[in-house]
Amino acid sequence: MMEPTAPLLSHLDADARPRMVDVGGKTPTDRVAHGRARVRFPPDVAAQLREAGFVLPKGAVLTVAHIAGVMGAKATSQLIPLCHPLALQRCDIAIAMDGDSAVIDCTVACHGTTGVEMEALTGASVTALTLYDMCKALSHAIVIEDIRLVSKRGGKSDQALPA
Repeated sequence: MMEPTAPLLSHLDADARPRMVDVGGKTPTDRVAHGRARVRFPPDVAAQLREAGFVLPKGAVLTVAHIAGVMGAKATSQLIPLCHPLALQRCDIAIAMDGDSAVIDCTVACHGTTGVEMEALTGASVTALTLYDMCKALSHAIVIEDIRLVSKRGGKSDQALPA
């Protein structure tokens, strides 16, 4: 039998069992994270969306996706098992067309003892999934791609990640 060792990952205890990290002793700091996702539409779908002013029979595509992204960021701890529930101070969603793609930026902030990276990534992801759902009647060839953390600030380290 192997002897337990110190965990390499913070979400594992010494016996390699999953755990929620104890952040009780950490000093609260301002924390901000920026997540991004891209939704690539077939050219004819992007053209249809522009022509329709991004309003389809299901509703105002960008508005519904925006609201869904905020809701997703707020619900992160209910979706990702070991995430702490956080009192978010803000969640900004921006959706911009870049050619035939929608680029989604989600910036989340809180004052707390743990980071908001997962909330920013979840917000961007749920926005992308909602765009897909709102537009799938036009095509199932829509691609969600490049979900990533762009930057984080607060806590032990600040990071701006390469594009």
